Amino acid sequence: MQFELTSEYLEKLRDAIEEKNAAYLNEQLHELYAPDIAEIINLLRVTEAAYIYELLDDETAPKVLLELDDDTRERLLATFSSKQIAEQIDNMDSDDAADVISELPQNIQEEVLSHIEDLDQASDIAELINYEEGTAGSLMAKELVSVYGFETVTACIEEIRRQTDNVDVMYAVYVVDNNERLIGMLSLKKLIISHPLARIEEIQDPDIQYVKTSTTSEEIAEIMQKYDLVVLPVVDQFGRLVGRITIDDIVDVITEAAEESIQRMSGISDDVDTNDHLWRLSRARIPWLLVGMCGGIVGSRIIGTYENHLKIHPEMAFFIPLIGAMGGNVGVQSSAIIVQGLANNTLLGDNITSKLFKELGVGIINGTICSGLIWGYALLIENWKLAATVSVALFTVILCASFLGTFVPLTMNRFKINPALATGPFVTTLNDIIGITIYFFVGRVLYTSF
Repeated sequence: MQFELTSEYLEKLRDAIEEKNAAYLNEQLHELYAPDIAEIINLLRVTEAAYIYELLDDETAPKVLLELDDDTRERLLATFSSKQIAEQIDNMDSDDAADVISELPQNIQEEVLSHIEDLDQASDIAELINYEEGTAGSLMAKELVSVYGFETVTACIEEIRRQTDNVDVMYAVYVVDNNERLIGMLSLKKLIISHPLARIEEIQDPDIQYVKTSTTSEEIAEIMQKYDLVVLPVVDQFGRLVGRITIDDIVDVITEAAEESIQRMSGISDDVDTNDHLWRLSRARIPWLLVGMCGGIVGSRIIGTYENHLKIHPEMAFFIPLIGAMGGNVGVQSSAIIVQGLANNTLLGDNITSKLFKELGVGIINGTICSGLIWGYALLIENWKLAATVSVALFTVILCASFLGTFVPLTMNRFKINPALATGPFVTTLNDIIGITIYFFVGRVLYTSF
């Protein structure tokens, strides 16, 4: 049954913490999974979180630590000594341990590594920390099962039994040569049904997907998604097997990328969440708010240049919000489709040109429908000249917004700028300015000239 955290339940836990009622807390925590406990700790003060964490057993505590929000984990680890941190990560996979240690200051990292009793584990973690963030090397775990191609099935099974002590979940058995270079993969089904004396190199699958330590996380996600993989081996520049990346790590990467894109689309420049300080939240939002404000000033100046026309035909002011809103909405819709295509790598070669014309076609259809409806509405409440002005202006604005919503993210992507920015205030503000300009220009030509 899925756990649901309520304010009443959280208040009971806080009362138990204040009363140091360890028996009640142990009873409650025993029934929960690690993500559920992490959800609770994320909402507690650091002293309360530390008390709860001390009650967890050695198996559950590291899992909870990994599930915590980054800020909560940082505050909680600040209450631990270097030795205590080392004890917590000693039961983690190397990739998870490296993620935790990499968040610590440099001097603390060295102290923690010096307290890890398993020198092989410490060496693996130190190696992973040194890889560039966002690459396969920084994401991979060192724990895996590998066998030599010259071994027999019987010897292979014994080797697997020996190696699985350090591997929680065995997704695959990798086959290497005498120089530890990856040459294939062995399925458990093939291993079980094969003759005990058969050599591994005879039954292995040499056609295997892999990545290098320098491969970016985006490329890894594309490969795993394209080939429906749950695990992916990692090799160094010489082709030697050095680690593996599991699907749970890539899900985290995809989630973070999606969250970042949503924030960029909303005009938030930094990676923030609701638990961040007020200044950081404000600093992340203010740049594009200022851009929007400057756009509004430009728009107001454009309206000011047509002040005399508005004095003569004040009814034109009724449709200014409509023109601006429609241009912004159409631009965001078009840019969102393009950004999605760029993220999925479905816009390649000639497909970009066809996509541009396709969006223009959509703009023509939508512009025709919307301008036709506004023609009828304006004709009912005003006169035919205003109806013609608004409908022609709206059609032109929708067409221009469709073009800009397609062209801007493509241009940004070409110059290595995050195209997700194009779906936010940038396109909206730009379309507002262009829309108002078009509206008054068409009004001067069609409305005030007749």
